[in-house]
Amino acid sequence: MERLIFHVDVNSAYLSWEAARRVAQGGEDLRRIPSAIGGDPENRTGVILAKSIPAKKYGVRTGEPVAMALKKCPELVLARPDFRLYEKNSQAFMDICRRVAPVVEKFSIDECFLDMTGTGRLYPDPVQVACSIKDAIREELGFTVNVGISVNKLLAKMASDFEKPDKVHTLFPEEIPRKLWPLPVGELFSVGGATARKLERAYIHTIGELAAADLARLQGLLGNKFGQQLHRYANGIDDSPVLTEPEEAKGYSVSTTLANDVTALEEANQILLELADSVTARLRADRFRAGCVAVSIRSSNFQNRSHQRKLEEPTDITQEVYQIAKDLLAELWKGRTPLRLLGISLTQIVREDAMQTTLFRDEKREKARRLDHILDDLRGRFGLDTIKLGSAYQTSLEVGKKYKAHMENQREGKGKP
Repeated sequence: MERLIFHVDVNSAYLSWEAARRVAQGGEDLRRIPSAIGGDPENRTGVILAKSIPAKKYGVRTGEPVAMALKKCPELVLARPDFRLYEKNSQAFMDICRRVAPVVEKFSIDECFLDMTGTGRLYPDPVQVACSIKDAIREELGFTVNVGISVNKLLAKMASDFEKPDKVHTLFPEEIPRKLWPLPVGELFSVGGATARKLERAYIHTIGELAAADLARLQGLLGNKFGQQLHRYANGIDDSPVLTEPEEAKGYSVSTTLANDVTALEEANQILLELADSVTARLRADRFRAGCVAVSIRSSNFQNRSHQRKLEEPTDITQEVYQIAKDLLAELWKGRTPLRLLGISLTQIVREDAMQTTLFRDEKREKARRLDHILDDLRGRFGLDTIKLGSAYQTSLEVGKKYKAHMENQREGKGKP
């Protein structure tokens, strides 16, 4: 039986998810104006993680400094990254996919593979069912996706990258000469900028030229394994299965595929803080603590690595998880290969009320835990943008005072409902 694989990819995920939230709250649609996700809007620091199509017309680029983007487009509307919002929308669109597909593999926070093999009697027209998935996501969740259809994961993913947004495309083997081979070699999955330049210097400019190249020559140019892999990909060959992954019952995790490859440790640490804040908030909401922290990375050449550390005492404190994650990343990644994905996992989960009490309380840790709960409460009441990440731990006293004043005003009937 011939395989049938879908690849579902959210269009400009970070920006689309923020835009959908604002539209649902009666705000302006960020997708229709010059806008971007990333950095600190007030201090003009950080980098652009995602941009709208109107922003692209001003020359705003993913990965460039916020200050540079604002010089190009002074009216650029900036929104801070919100990984908890991204997780929520990621889960929601994949749940819609699971209504239809027997097997769904989460590939990253904004894309997944669906194995539709053997569903021909139930869904005779693959394009029609792909359109129904796409339309359901748009109508129920307020953002758009592209769906690629083929006989393997590679070709389905390549198809989903064709014209955007809100489109369904096919790339079956018989369509490869017309749809795949004329594309620039840099557009082939797993070909990064450095590899593309190396191939172009060897007079290999298109995917078709790569497909027709001598394998021994490619292996001499790129190495045996990588050269063979790219030659297979250029010819549309990929045997990798779609793997179903059950919901994690014994841990909490969050990861993000970076909109632009990260090369600086400081920038990676900023993203780790967002991830740590997101995953520990979920941990606290469920009244759990974690006894092990792990950091996972995927480099630009698609090599996956991870490090973990067991803790002397289980924790749910954001700052502790963040500090451990920073240490693990420093051990794991030396910055030689750009990062494509970052993730944090918390395992060895114990229930908060099952923790063994100690006679000697660590006041510093308890203060940090109280601060986290204050931030959780404020965000629950007034939205996730109430407190700015990165400054939260430097202004704990100020936050505490503001929170106390707010609660006193609430009791006196002066505060917002």
